[in-house]
Amino acid sequence: MRLVWRFLSGIAVLFVVSIIVFVVTQALPGDLPRLVLGVDAGEEQVEALRVQLGLDRPPLEQYWGWFTGVLSGDWGTSLVSGRPVVEVLGFRIVNSFTLIAIAMLVAVPLSFVVGVWTAARRETVGDRAMLTFSMVTNSLPDFVLGTLLVVLLGTTVFPLFPPVSLFPPGDLPWWYPAQLVLPVMTLVIMAVTYLYRLVRASVIDVLDSEYVQMAHLKGLRGGTILFRHALPNAVIPAVQAASIVFAVSLGGLVVIENLFTFPGVGSALSSAIATHDIPVLQACVLLIATTFFICNTIADLLSARFGLGDR
Repeated sequence: MRLVWRFLSGIAVLFVVSIIVFVVTQALPGDLPRLVLGVDAGEEQVEALRVQLGLDRPPLEQYWGWFTGVLSGDWGTSLVSGRPVVEVLGFRIVNSFTLIAIAMLVAVPLSFVVGVWTAARRETVGDRAMLTFSMVTNSLPDFVLGTLLVVLLGTTVFPLFPPVSLFPPGDLPWWYPAQLVLPVMTLVIMAVTYLYRLVRASVIDVLDSEYVQMAHLKGLRGGTILFRHALPNAVIPAVQAASIVFAVSLGGLVVIENLFTFPGVGSALSSAIATHDIPVLQACVLLIATTFFICNTIADLLSARFGLGDR
């Protein structure tokens, strides 16, 4: 029942988000038809475009037409390119999710390894050094970490990888592995330095529990206790947190994709803001909000399945 309520409340939140997105984008400064056509356009052209965009209709009617169009798969037409928004964002969605998926496939297992290793060696020099590094890294904005990686690995210091991720529209991103290294590395470092601390804390909590102490008294070896008792209890909290990190990473793509000139949803959002391409802007924000909702739902399912909410 709790999951049903959370799901319905999430749908309601998405509905509210759609209203906010519509209101905010409509409230952007400037006359949209004039911005699209330029200052030299005549009044007849401006009014014709205003009617074409539906801006002559009441705001509530405009919102309902846009919202029902989104539900039916019609996200509108880009004001800049004149192409359907679905077509504009199609390959960019693939690029962005590929980037995050690769980063998570690397970050989650690595977080387990580092988390278990530091928990088994807590309060040692290695553990304290890793904790310090993670705290410093997580305090840095994404663009600062990405810039440092570009300076170290993409320019004159160690020019190992391309500093930008340019490849032709429509080409699949994994065809260009070298261009993916730096943006993926940025996402992985940000994710691992957060997730590993959750794994470490969970493993330490289990290692300090009474039943583990009893296992020690029964003569079980440390490795057996660590991998049979501690690690399984640390898996689910970390996977639950990974779903949230996935969603947060999607929001951070706006910065990372612009930094590395990566053709994804984040760079499309930034470009849409700069050019007042309202349909593309609305679609990008709704995509990110929907991803947050899906990831939160997955986290709730994991919590309910493994009883994490009752701990």
